[in-house]
Order: sequence, then structure tokens, then C-alpha cells
Amino acid sequence: MTQSLRESMHLVSDPANLQSSVEEVFNLMLGVDCQIVTQTTQDPREAETITAVVGFGGLLSGACVFRSGSSTALKIAARLTGMEFTEMDDTVKDAIGEICNMLAGAWKGKVPDLSANCGLSIPAVITGSSYNIHVQAPEFRLHHTYRFDDAAFEVTIICDGLQ
Repeated sequence: MTQSLRESMHLVSDPANLQSSVEEVFNLMLGVDCQIVTQTTQDPREAETITAVVGFGGLLSGACVFRSGSSTALKIAARLTGMEFTEMDDTVKDAIGEICNMLAGAWKGKVPDLSANCGLSIPAVITGSSYNIHVQAPEFRLHHTYRFDDAAFEVTIICDGLQ
């Protein structure tokens, strides 16, 4: 068992692991293919966004953050549950929290020492507008914006401590 992830930093911080995790979760759970885009997620006409955060604890501390506009959240929840949604209710919030949880688990599973020595928190879900999540001086940050159909979302892995 590895007591430090420092020698595996190139694996832990590899952006390909994030991309692979998004592809796996969205293809398996939603039946969609996602593409990386260079645009921002939130449509300027959308006033409300949703953010889910799943924390990492153990040899790596940090978080997996999923963020989208409300229209994308409704589409994701509909694909995940097989139901239609017209508002951001508790089921939609739970669905987005679960997507974030699956992304965090898939990402940490890409590095065996990380998988075995890093736990996940339960998802926290935030809705609203004009908010930012700030982490002071992270060890590394992986961030991509993705699109499927006309829906866009962001996934960020933030590492604020690595043993």
C-alpha cells in the first residue's frame, strides 16, 4: 500500500482521467456522448445554476464539482430517471448530486492507490445565481466544460492537499 500519492502525481492530475470518467458516467448512465468545449456553461439567459460538490478525504483532500444551468440539470435528471421535469425540484437536485458522486468515484478509481486510500463525502448541492466556489492555492485543478446535444456543464477536480 502506498503511503504517498506524490510519486503518482502524473496519474492523479492527468486530465485524460477526468475526460474518461465523464465519458463513462454519461454514456453508461444517460446514454449520451459528451464533447469537451471551450465555452462557459451558463447560458446568459439562465438566471439559475446548480452546483454539486463531493469531497475527497484521505491521501488526497479536495473536491469534485459539477456545475450547470437549470435547463441542463433538468435534461440530465430526465435522462437519469426517465421522468420529465419542469422545475428544479428535490429529485433534480438529488440526480445532479448523484451524477457528481458517480463522477468523483469514477475519477478516483482511475488511480489504484487513490481509489484505496481516499473516501468520498455525500454530495452537497447548491442552487442559485452569481456564486463562486473558491479554494485557496490548490495543488492542482482539472477543469473542463462539456456538451451533449444542446446541454452544457462543467466538471472540476480540485486537490487542495496531497500526501
